[in-house]
Amino acid sequence: MKTSNLLDKQLAHDILEVALSTGGDFAEIFVENTKKSNIVLVSGKTDTLQSGIDYGIGIRIFKGFGAVYVYTNVMERENLLKVAKEAAAAVRGTNNGAIKVLDFTEKTFAEKHPAKILPGTKSKKEIVDVLRNISDISLKYDPLVTQTRGAYMDVDQEVLIANSEGLWATDKRVLSRVFATAVASKGNEKQTGSRDIAGKFGQEILEILDPKYLAEESARIAVTMVNADMCPSGRMPVVIDNGFGGVILHEALGHSLEATGVAKGASEFCGKLNEVVADKKVTVIDDATIENAWGSFNIDDEGSMGRKNVLIENGVLKSYLVDRLNGLQMGMESTGSSRRESYKFAPTSRMSNTYFACGTDTQDDIISSIEYGLYAKKMGGGSVQPATGEFNFAVLEGYIIEKGKIARPVRGASLIGKGSKVLADIDMVSDNLEMDAGVCGSLSGSVPTNCGQPMIRVKEITVGGRD
Repeated sequence: MKTSNLLDKQLAHDILEVALSTGGDFAEIFVENTKKSNIVLVSGKTDTLQSGIDYGIGIRIFKGFGAVYVYTNVMERENLLKVAKEAAAAVRGTNNGAIKVLDFTEKTFAEKHPAKILPGTKSKKEIVDVLRNISDISLKYDPLVTQTRGAYMDVDQEVLIANSEGLWATDKRVLSRVFATAVASKGNEKQTGSRDIAGKFGQEILEILDPKYLAEESARIAVTMVNADMCPSGRMPVVIDNGFGGVILHEALGHSLEATGVAKGASEFCGKLNEVVADKKVTVIDDATIENAWGSFNIDDEGSMGRKNVLIENGVLKSYLVDRLNGLQMGMESTGSSRRESYKFAPTSRMSNTYFACGTDTQDDIISSIEYGLYAKKMGGGSVQPATGEFNFAVLEGYIIEKGKIARPVRGASLIGKGSKVLADIDMVSDNLEMDAGVCGSLSGSVPTNCGQPMIRVKEITVGGRD
């Protein structure tokens, strides 16, 4: 048998056979070798220079709708067979080891997200110089800018996925991100603004980024908000702008469409396939195939091809995000949505690049349609309970709309509601789709995800603030 730079094929075959020796239905191996680096500057001075390697293997065994998962970073043959045997000991079946491991067939696919300059090519000094330039521009933007933070990170990951059905798939995943943050101070008040660029790029990200934009935009948000009045509270119409505004989709809807919750009946969208769940203007897509996008991948962490999944089409729920294990319980095929942070986590269904598709309303029409309400130009993080869909999100940059015009900036706003209700109340969708990067945490750890949307209008939602 051929060998991989991560694991010998004969050894992989032996591990899977041991894993199935006590009656498991299916066994899978996930091996990774990941190199990471992280550089942080605070107000132009180097704060962090880190790099590391994560190398190990995870072994998963299915029996019925249940699974056993173990992992180790000790890669000697004897230990790997020992770990597989220990996992198998937790499985008791009736097939008496009748399921055999099939011969491996290598999966081939076109690389959709090539890195032009691999991590480690450019020196740390070159990276520090880029971050310092961004910091200098931010600090000169306005005297109220008192501190900056610039961060660079990259990941160079090689993975191998092999299973008892004969799958043998390898992939190389490279991604990078540059993040700029500015802090504005006025008396005892401090406000923060940030912008970033991220994607399935190598170090070419340092050549395609616009340092002036990152620096001045982060400073502009911070200065605008430190000068803003507190946001009033109450029920009102809200306009949510494009880009990271899509975090409301990610949290309030996306998690509730993951099979992780749906298979257990812990989602407000259980049993609603092919039902109307939103206005006909609303189409929601999760697409792992967007070239070089932050949340994209060639294959998921079970070896299925990344794909474009239409979740809601013209208001009708069309699909969930499904992984293999939860799909067994739901009677559904995988949608290529199984992801994990590392070999230390069993995979489960997760989002990739999730967004509202473009509509036909203009931005001017959306703003002018509101007599009094909130314009959430930049959203922050939030939290959600997928079983109920209840959420709470911070608004990082907000403005009051009065008589169809953007009137004045406000700070301290939050959006509070329920995913299904907000989805039903989206009644205008523009055409200026943009995506922004985030990191999503769930049962299988933290993974890179994009959230995005064009400008949308929610006809009414609870705004938290201070009267």
